[in-house]
Amino acid sequence: MSAKIRVENLYKVFGPDPDEGMRLLEQGFDKEAIFEKTGNTVGVRDASFEIEEGEIFVVMGLSGSGKSTIVRMLNRLIDATSGRVLIGDRDVNSMSRNELIDLRRRDMSMVFQSFALMPHKTVLQNAAFGLEVAGVDQASREERAMKALDQVGLKANARSYPDELSGGMQQRVGLARALAVDPSIMLMDEAFSALDPLIRTEMQDELVALQREHRRTIVFISHDLDEAMRIGDRIAIMQGGAVVQVGTPEEIVSNPANEYVRSFFYGVDVTRVYNAADIADRRQVTVLERPGVSMRSALERLHASNRDLAVVLDRDQHYLGTVTAESLAAQIDGDGEPRYADAFVNDLEPVEAATPLADVVARSAANWYPLPVVDDQGQYLGSITRAAVLRTLDRSGEE
Repeated sequence: MSAKIRVENLYKVFGPDPDEGMRLLEQGFDKEAIFEKTGNTVGVRDASFEIEEGEIFVVMGLSGSGKSTIVRMLNRLIDATSGRVLIGDRDVNSMSRNELIDLRRRDMSMVFQSFALMPHKTVLQNAAFGLEVAGVDQASREERAMKALDQVGLKANARSYPDELSGGMQQRVGLARALAVDPSIMLMDEAFSALDPLIRTEMQDELVALQREHRRTIVFISHDLDEAMRIGDRIAIMQGGAVVQVGTPEEIVSNPANEYVRSFFYGVDVTRVYNAADIADRRQVTVLERPGVSMRSALERLHASNRDLAVVLDRDQHYLGTVTAESLAAQIDGDGEPRYADAFVNDLEPVEAATPLADVVARSAANWYPLPVVDDQGQYLGSITRAAVLRTLDRSGEE
């Protein structure tokens, strides 16, 4: 993937004299000392990160950490005090007013926590509003808005009014309004926070499903760890205006950058974080089934490695089966032409890479042998031992 958005040394200081605030930051004063001395508030401090094209990038932190400020700096609803925000090779902070308007109308939509629907307009008219502001003719904007409503399951409600909808349905209209513009980037600031837990989960699932169909770049602001883990490809953790860690949920759970990050993820259910591919390794002996290579050589490899199991692959690294030293010896010493297929361990089906750890735990408990893991093309990625499962389950308690 390539970077869709690059944030470079971004600062935002609010108050009567931002330049003085910046000068004190350069001298090493912290946020609290700068406010006490000058009345200036440091909203964002030296933030640098990249957001890859087509990913859901979650920014999270406690209240006042700077997460909502930083998302508004991406589309310049808030002007930066210093630093750059690059969309491709274009610096948002250097854009003219017309360039900025064009960016917001065509390439970047925003969904807020408040639904911000106009009560006197129908659902269809609300969904088409961004296109109306952009000057799109009525027929075209209503056609595009109807497609967006269909995407979020509200096509049948197009002629209804907002007060006839539930809170979850109203938020879907807000999402449809953003989708109707067909942006390459969507900014979502606590978009589902006002919804009750059940509807919130449904909206999270809806967003992930939409992302499978149309790989937009989504920046999602949240203070909710469950939400971040559920939808985020990567997560940025903010503390006191600074971005203290960026990584996948697995990376952050495994290696928190500091105590602040560790406190966020303390006691997290790792079965919801890791999948089969995350804990598979290639330390099992592998052999290739190909003409001219005898099964006896595979058995000799097992003996030489002091191992009892081998994973059999074809030339393209597709998983074929697992054999034991005993089953190989039985084939070699038996009557007829020995075949790997006849030596395979029975009832040992491969696990798909995306299988959640919770399901892997159950499979591992029911099977004595290491579980082979394959990608969606059937290629072998590694195997999972019971020991690896136990180590992962214990990881959230590591120092």
